[in-house]
Amino acid sequence: MTRILGIDLGTTNSCVAVLDEKGQPKTLAAPDGERTTPSWVAWAPNQEVTVGTRARRQAVTNASATVHGAKRLIGRKVNADDVAHFAKLAPFRIVAAPNGDAWVRIHGQPVSPQEVAAHILRQLRSIAESALGEPVTRAVVTVPAYFDDAQRQATRDAGMIAGLDVVRILNEPTAAALAYGAHRTGAGRRIIAVFDLGGGTFDISIMSVENGIFEVLATGGDSALGGEDWDRAMLERIVDDVFDQYRVDLTQVPMALSRLREACEQAKKTLSVDRETTLQLPFLANDQHGAPINYERTITRDEVEQLTKGLLERVTAPCERALADAGLDASDIEEVLLVGGMTRWPAVQDRVEQIFAKKPSKGANPDEVVALGAAAYAGILAGEADDAALLDVTPHDIGIKVGDTGFSVIIPRNSMLPVRARKLFATSATDQKFVSIELYQGESSDVTKNRKLGQVVLDDLPAGPPGSVRVELVITVDVESIVGVTAKELKSGKETSITIRPSGGLSQREIVEIINRRRNEHSVANYLPSDGGNVVRVTTREQAAVKPPRDDS
Repeated sequence: MTRILGIDLGTTNSCVAVLDEKGQPKTLAAPDGERTTPSWVAWAPNQEVTVGTRARRQAVTNASATVHGAKRLIGRKVNADDVAHFAKLAPFRIVAAPNGDAWVRIHGQPVSPQEVAAHILRQLRSIAESALGEPVTRAVVTVPAYFDDAQRQATRDAGMIAGLDVVRILNEPTAAALAYGAHRTGAGRRIIAVFDLGGGTFDISIMSVENGIFEVLATGGDSALGGEDWDRAMLERIVDDVFDQYRVDLTQVPMALSRLREACEQAKKTLSVDRETTLQLPFLANDQHGAPINYERTITRDEVEQLTKGLLERVTAPCERALADAGLDASDIEEVLLVGGMTRWPAVQDRVEQIFAKKPSKGANPDEVVALGAAAYAGILAGEADDAALLDVTPHDIGIKVGDTGFSVIIPRNSMLPVRARKLFATSATDQKFVSIELYQGESSDVTKNRKLGQVVLDDLPAGPPGSVRVELVITVDVESIVGVTAKELKSGKETSITIRPSGGLSQREIVEIINRRRNEHSVANYLPSDGGNVVRVTTREQAAVKPPRDDS
């Protein structure tokens, strides 16, 4: 069997790792020596696709066809508040798919976030194959612990499009704790917290570690909070500043937005070390008279902290709720592990210390630790290591719609995985032939504020008076937090036919169509150009990784 990769599919950067000959996880570098790959994908007018550093380099000149932050769109609806906020300052167009999912429009054609993510995954696979000198088709892919079922399923679909057999979807905080070696430090039971603030998502996990067993006690987070929001706050301030000075709206100038976004991200990195920096953007745009706008401005860390005060405050409530769900106080936490590039920001570290009343640990590279943990877990799945076991929990309540807006919880959040729950239903009309049940995931008692997983239709019920036919609905959540549903009619004991009509995502038919389209585009070059960028294509091996399509109509 080929090796199993560990992949951190990040909002800003992605990373791939594998176990070395000594059984230790190591990140793999691209030919240019970089161990992280920017999560950027660009399309040329001839549909040639570039990924990573090379895509990011040409973002200014090809802004409307260069996509970044696709992780914030994957498995999301276009009308979600945070998607709409993201779209407002994105240089590329975000559009609605026929099922309401958020897609991007490239050269007039709609492209799903799954396909964007697949290009990144294919690049990481290419890096691994180049470094290892052998083909690789299996991977453990990490996702934020707070991802819902639709986002997890969409990530798995991206892997399929990339020709990868995703053997496990693993929560990022759990992977990080494994990479930190939390199970090898000290004897007895230890309670740790993993604080993961990346480019686009925030997770907090409280877990117990004892005898090599990681048991997640509670998890929380915000799937629409990350370092890009700090960048956006700075960008919005400068857009307003330019408008006040020159009466020019930079949101209508994609090339200027791309330059400004890159400058803001670099300024944030500088300010994580220094107290102030200078933004210099010559020829940013033209004013109302056609004269060039040469923008220069000094920005301080204090100013950015004031701008992002509200963002920083958003990390507190999930941490407090996770502690409460675990039945613990902050004083019970023995160690706090930092994960994600945004944890380099001093104010974030100060807030973590304030919440947990102790200084957090900084013993690992926050950009690589998740991929290393994924590789370590891949070794466990492959039988190459057996010094740890993971017990995770559900990130959200799962239940059904009751009445017009009610939500009845069947599986509460933070239930140990895998978990199964049953719910009985009785017919309410004479000779009722079917029961229709809507499944949702979320924390609000108002079902309209939760995420619809799908609709379950129970057909072919036997005839009888009201209440005479009882149907048992069984909801299961596996170790990857992916939801499954079965049902049966109790009187006969026969399984009742059910149809799950997903509220979003790609069908198998659409996945195969994407792969066939990519395979037939012969104009693209080989996997890895010498500069470490990537021009991608789909091979017949990827085609073989996809199951035949089913009819989802």
